[in-house]
Amino acid sequence: MMDETIAAVLNSYHERIQQERTQPREAPGGRDGGQDQRMRAVGPQTGQLLNILARSLDALTILELGTSFGYSGIWLAEAARASGGRLITMEVHAYKSAFARDMAQRAGLADRIDFQVGDAVEMIRALPDGIDFVLVDLWKDLYVPCLEVFYPKLNPGAIIVADNIRTDRSDVTDYVRAVRAKPDMTSVMLPVGQGIEISRYGDGASHA
Repeated sequence: MMDETIAAVLNSYHERIQQERTQPREAPGGRDGGQDQRMRAVGPQTGQLLNILARSLDALTILELGTSFGYSGIWLAEAARASGGRLITMEVHAYKSAFARDMAQRAGLADRIDFQVGDAVEMIRALPDGIDFVLVDLWKDLYVPCLEVFYPKLNPGAIIVADNIRTDRSDVTDYVRAVRAKPDMTSVMLPVGQGIEISRYGDGASHA
C-alpha cells in the first residue's frame, strides 16, 4: 500500500490532472521557453502500472525520459525506493524539473531521484551501462533517437514502457517498429491510458 505522504502528493496531482482535462486549453503546447503549464501526465491507471512493473525488478536503475511536472516520477521513485534503487529523470525545461523536485521532496522521495536538465539524447549518452527500466514519455520525434542510445545500456531483463502510443502518428509507429526490431526484444501494445508499448529485453543474450 502506498504510504500516506506519497498518496497525498499523488492526490494533489490527480486534482490538477482532472482540472486540466475538464477545462479549455489556455496555453499553447510545444517546446517553449517556459510558458507551457500543462501536465500531460500519464494518469493514475498508467502510473499504477508503471509502479507495479518497476517493483517487479530488484535494486533497479530507472530512467525516465520526460520529467514534465513529476507525476510519473513519483510512481517510479516509490518503486525505486522499495527495491533499493534509484530514478534518473530527464527534462528539457528547468522550471518543470524544479516543480517535480519540490513535489518529490513533499513525497519524501527526492533522495531517490537524480534530476537532470538538458538534451535527452546527450544526457543518455553520458550514462553508464546498467539500466533496468525506462519510461519514454517526451516529444515523440525523440522516441527513436533515445531508443538508439539507451538500448546498448540495458541490463538483461530490462523493461521499457513508451507512453502515448497512437497509430495515427508516424513518429510513434516508427518507434514501435524500431523497438520490436531490436535483438532479443519482446514487445506488446496495450490500451492503457493513452496507449502504451511495453517491451522487455531478454535475459542472457548480448546486443547485436
